[in-house]
Formats: sequence, C-alpha cells, structure tokens
Amino acid sequence: LLPSFFSMDYHYREATALVEQADQLVNNATSLEDIDLGAQKVTAAQDHLDELPVWFLGYYPQRYCTLFECTWQFTVDEFEQSRKAIGRLEAVVFQEKNARQDLEEAETALAEARQRYETAQTQADRDRALSDWQNALDRLSQISNQTLAGRTAQSKLESARRDFQQISGTAAASEQNTTMLEAAKVFAYEASVASQDPPHSATEWQEIVDLWQQAIDRLEEIPNTDPGYLDAQRKLGEYRRKIGISRTNLENERVSSQALERAKELVAQWQAIASTNPTNPTLVSLLQRILNELDKVQSGTTATAEAQTLRQQANSALERVRSSNR
Repeated sequence: LLPSFFSMDYHYREATALVEQADQLVNNATSLEDIDLGAQKVTAAQDHLDELPVWFLGYYPQRYCTLFECTWQFTVDEFEQSRKAIGRLEAVVFQEKNARQDLEEAETALAEARQRYETAQTQADRDRALSDWQNALDRLSQISNQTLAGRTAQSKLESARRDFQQISGTAAASEQNTTMLEAAKVFAYEASVASQDPPHSATEWQEIVDLWQQAIDRLEEIPNTDPGYLDAQRKLGEYRRKIGISRTNLENERVSSQALERAKELVAQWQAIASTNPTNPTLVSLLQRILNELDKVQSGTTATAEAQTLRQQANSALERVRSSNR
C-alpha cells in the first residue's frame, strides 16, 4: 500500500496548498485576473481532493508509516474541512463572476446610452438615451461592494454620475431652450394674426408690439451653445423686422390720431366763427391750419378715411371763402 500512501499524501498536500492559494487570490483579489487564477486553483484543489480515497479512512488508522517512520495523519474531519473550504471558495468565485458579468453589462449599457445620446437627432431620442443612461447607472450602483467588481463599480460610479449630471443638466437646459423657441413661435403667431386686416388702433398696435417683444425676449435667452441657436437667430432677425414694422404702424397711428383730433378742434373753431361772421379773414387761415393737420394723417390708419372727408370739406370751404372775399 505504500504507493497508495504516497499518492494520498501528494493529493492531500496539493489540495491543501491550492486551497490556501485560492483563498488568498479570491478573498484578497486586486484584479479580475486574481479571481480567474483563484478559480483555476479551486478547480485544481477539487480535482486533487477527488483523488483522495475517502473510503480508506474507515479501514486504516489515521496515519500511515513507512519502514522508517510514521509521517502523516489523515482524518475525515480534515477532508471535510478542505471540502467545505473549496465549497465556500466556489461560492465566492461564482458571486464574483456574476458580479463581473453585471459590471460588464452595465458598462456596455452605459457606453451605448451615451453614444446614442450624442448621435440623437430628436429630443425624444435624447430623452430615451438619458433614461437608458440612468438605468445603466442604477445597475452599476446595485453591484455588491462585497465583490471586486462591486468595488470597481463604486470607483467608477462617481465619475459616471458626474458626467451624467453634467450632460443631463445640459440636456435639461437644451430642452428649456427648445421650449423657449416654441413659446417664441406662439407669441409670433399671435402677433401675426393680430396684425391682419388693418387699420388698427394705437392700443391694438401696442398689443401687437408687445407680442413681438415677448417672442424676441425668449429667443434672446437661447445661448449660442444650444443646438437650436441658429434657428433662433433666424427667427430673431425675422421678428425684429416685424416688430420694427409694427412700431412704425403704432407711431403712424398715434401721429395720425392726434393730427385728426387737432384738425377737428380747428374745425369746431372755424364753424363757430363762420356761423357769426362768414367773411371773417381768419377763416382762411383756420382752414389752412386744418388742412396742414390733415396732411399729417398717414394712409392706412384708423384716421385716414375721416381725414379724407374733412380734407374735401375744408378744401370746398376754402374755395367758398376765397370766392366770397374777391
């Protein structure tokens, strides 16, 4: 039986040594390579343990002897302890491998989400990419920090979250800028509708100017770093031109209305004098002043039609006065 004893001694000592090595590699791992090497040693230890004839323990003493000395003691307890140690290490290796797979999948999902966000053409695509990005971060944070992969994930998580917060913050700002652009278009549409079918009163033109200003104010808040900046600038040029037209119409309306009111006041004075002294020389100068005020009334205003009627009447009255004074 001596060769068998030598074989038992060899396999037992190899199993014991490999278990110790595997324990150091797995439980003190500093890299994924340590886990892989530890797993190999656990498998090798189990192979050596499988070579031990456990049935032999029931028939022979707990030691064997050569011709010179008894050198080794082998017991069922020692066998069981080695087997349990291998079982525990196998469980740790299994957990480490699962955690490593989770880490790789989370990192892949993280990279894919970021790439999809950077190449997205629509806001909806960017929103979906950000959602997947957040899910990948959640998966990364859920890896047990009792594993090497978990500790690796934790070391990467802070920078990954910082990148996400920076980009999601930029995305939120971009979305807000998109909202600003859409709001500007709404105000511009309302201004365009209100501008239709002139003439309009000064109050109405002021409301139109205010609507254009609301649209412009929103466009001016969009920074040059935003993807919609060029579109906003094109709209801004258009809206500034239109608000300029509206301001001109507002000024024309104010000047025309004021001129018409002054002309009507002069008409009242003229009528008062003409009713008592139709040949009074001041009537001619009054009529001329009336015509001068009416000349200030711009076409296309609410005062235009009434001013034209008064001008015709004033010209006729002027002809009559001049004829009567000849």
